[in-house]
Order: sequence, then C-alpha cells, then structure tokens
Amino acid sequence: MFAQRLARARKAAGLSMNALASKVGVSDNAIKKYEHGESMPTSANLLMLAKALDVRTEYFFRPIKVELKGVEYRKRANTPQKILDQINGDVMDQAERWAELIDLYPDSVKPIPEFTLPDSLPHHVEGAAGIEAVADQMRSEWQIGFNPIPDMIDILESKGVMIICTDVKANKKFDGLAGKIENTPVVVVSTYQPGDRQRFTLAHELGHLVLSGRLPEGTDEEKACNHFAGAFLLPKQAVLQHIGAHRRALEPRELYMLKHEFGISMMAILMRLTQCGAISESLQKQNFMRFNKQGWRTSEPGEPYPQEDTYLFKQLVYRALGESYIGESKAAELMGISLSQFHKERKLEVSNAVAHQ
Repeated sequence: MFAQRLARARKAAGLSMNALASKVGVSDNAIKKYEHGESMPTSANLLMLAKALDVRTEYFFRPIKVELKGVEYRKRANTPQKILDQINGDVMDQAERWAELIDLYPDSVKPIPEFTLPDSLPHHVEGAAGIEAVADQMRSEWQIGFNPIPDMIDILESKGVMIICTDVKANKKFDGLAGKIENTPVVVVSTYQPGDRQRFTLAHELGHLVLSGRLPEGTDEEKACNHFAGAFLLPKQAVLQHIGAHRRALEPRELYMLKHEFGISMMAILMRLTQCGAISESLQKQNFMRFNKQGWRTSEPGEPYPQEDTYLFKQLVYRALGESYIGESKAAELMGISLSQFHKERKLEVSNAVAHQ
C-alpha cells in the first residue's frame, strides 16, 4: 500500500526519484527501495516525504479502494507521459475522496443518482441522421428542449456522471479523459481549457456513453461522438432558427454570438452549419481559410467562453456535515484543506474577504 501510494504521489507531483530524494535529503536508492516495498522510511523521513509531496502522512496508509477502469484520454499524441502521470495522480486522489464521501452517507441516503440511459434509445444508430436524432432524443428525455444548455457539468452530475476538474498544467495538450469507477461514469476536464472546449469534451464523452454498442461495425466512434457533441450542444433546429436554412455568406460576428449563446466554439459551429445543410462545403472551406489566415484556429477572437466548474463535491461535504454524518476534521480532510482554513470557509470569511477585494 505505502509503496504504491508513494509512487503515485511522486508522479502526481511531477518529480523524478532523484528530485524527490533531493527534497527529502535521502539517496535515490532509498526512494527506489521505498517504492519497491523493500524498506520503509523513518518517521522523520515520512514527514519530509509528506511535505515534499504536499500530502498528509495518513495518505500513504489509506487503503486503495478505487479503481478507474477503461480510461480514454482526449489529448494530443505528443503529450508527455509526465503530464499524464500528474493528471492520473490528481484524478485518483479526487476519485478516492469522492468514494470515501459517498461511503460516509448512510445506506438509506443516495446523494447522487445512478447513471442510466433512457430505455427508449434505439438499439442501432446509423449515419449522420441517426446521430442527430439520438442527440435530439437525449435532450428530449432529459427535458432540455432545444435551448442553450447553461451548465453541462450540472446536467451530467444530475444524471449520475462523476465530473472531476483537474488543475494540472498541460500546456493545451490535454482536454480530458473518461473512465468508470464500478458502474459510475467518470469524466475529467482540464481547468486550463476555455469553457467551450470543456463543454465539447463533456458532450463528446456523453456521446460515447450513448452510442457505444449502437453504431454499425467499422464506424469511427470518435468522429461519431464529435458529431453527437455538436448536435447535443447546438441542435439542428437551433441552427436553422438562428442562421437560416441556406446561407450564401457568413459574418464572423454571427459565429461569435452563437458561440456565446450555446457554448460551442466557432470552428465547431462551422462544422454544424455544414452538417445541418445551412452552408455548403465550399462556403465552409472559405471560412476555414479565413480562420487560418486570422489565426483563429489556434485562438478564437474576442472573450473566451466562461469556464465551468463542479460544486457538487463541496456541496455534499457540507450536506454531510450539516446532517452530522461527518465532523469538521473529516470535512477538511475530504476537501484537502487545513482545519483552520475550513473554519474560515465554513463561516464565509473567505467569501467575504474575496468580495471586498
């Protein structure tokens, strides 16, 4: 247990064995032996390890009860393994705290619903028309209608999907990942991505949950999920209402306003306009060339779409505290902050200080 946790914490901190050894004041070989389970650190070195890795000492001895299975990354091919290790460590730490929090609730209370797909979904989804139809059906089943979705994270969490936001800096090389903890779908998004990219990642991963096992053999599921994501965020009915059925030219400002109304990138909107038949492929190509010339494919113009965040974990910590399922010390531990900091947050002193800055 200790060896596995030490290795995970070191990788999550982005440190090599040599770097950690230097921080703790021991040899590289000592760290290697710790991680291979060949020896244990002294009490003094254990405290130094915890400080160097920014974890509590009890972290090293907590039983590993969570396994994230079926992990799929949305990343660039050249994303360094070091960054993926850091992300994996952060995700597993948050997932373990999630699992521990849920276990602290009594069996009679279910703080989050079990994720299920509507029984009415078709068994087979074929072609672009089938993907459009199933995206519309999901909106209908979830009673979203065809209006903009104000908060993708809230929608998915309310349906039983665990959302984890990671603060690991990935230099735009990582959008997110998906997996499962037992029967609970888990989707991870980066806090360093603009809101429209976060939302597309969330909708894309929902696409995998919806389309898995329903597509014809040989279908490129990644492309199908991209199509689903666009259709879920910006339905065809909304495209035709805002843009019109047949356009011969487009103003960039139209795309910009639609982006901020529906929370989907201008590039993705261009794809949607073609998919919905509102513009021709030649007009799409003209606009892609314009985007290339202006540098908008790398960084779209104007204000970025606001980022999304998850508040459910903290809300459930305070709910557990309010219901006396846990005490302040456990609440602070679950939230990864000191007890004194938790006291300030609980009394809204932190919020008040920010509000007066």
